[in-house]
Amino acid sequence: MERINMDVEARRELTVLDAVARDQHITQRNLAAKLGIALGLTNIYLKRLIRKGYIKCINVQSNRLLYLITPQGIAEKSRLTYEFMDYSLHLYREVRQHLSEVLRPCKDDGPQRIAVFGTGEAAELAYLSLREQGLEPVAIFAAEAGGTFLGMPIRGLDECATVAFDRLIVATLDKPDSLVAQLVGAGIPSAKLLTLKPAAQSAAQASLDREAQKDVARV
Repeated sequence: MERINMDVEARRELTVLDAVARDQHITQRNLAAKLGIALGLTNIYLKRLIRKGYIKCINVQSNRLLYLITPQGIAEKSRLTYEFMDYSLHLYREVRQHLSEVLRPCKDDGPQRIAVFGTGEAAELAYLSLREQGLEPVAIFAAEAGGTFLGMPIRGLDECATVAFDRLIVATLDKPDSLVAQLVGAGIPSAKLLTLKPAAQSAAQASLDREAQKDVARV
């Protein structure tokens, strides 16, 4: 199967450019929260984009900075947005194919109770893949209970022991390791967990992320 990768640095640069284009008063702390990385690493990404000429930094007060996206930055943002859309389409196709392959035996083996952990876009993709196989989720779980998702109540992680299911889809497009560890720590057997990506692909992405971190550290 052909795979198209958009590396972690490109995704983060797109996030920064998009955030600055939307709000020139955004702080580094808010950027760090959007990126999900440390404040120091966020500062490195900003300096890199400033050096490339994609962002200008202006001192408006002694303790306040203003970030402006340049024409070159707008062009780069457009390029990265197209690349991200292309990457996402290929990723979604791979995820749907992978889930179809792992869910088909569940259907063939008779009635299966499939639950989903997650409430984002990845969970919607998992839900669509279930429907394609003629399956319906028996429950939707998240770190905390509350609200509804796809018309179903969102149950907390502590409720996993009270709901009977045969498989639990770990609905994340990021590396699933931490979520898998969290679920196993909550008492769910690892054999019941299904990730959205094949193990080899997750390992490759983990390696890609590690190399990206090394490159950024050398800046």
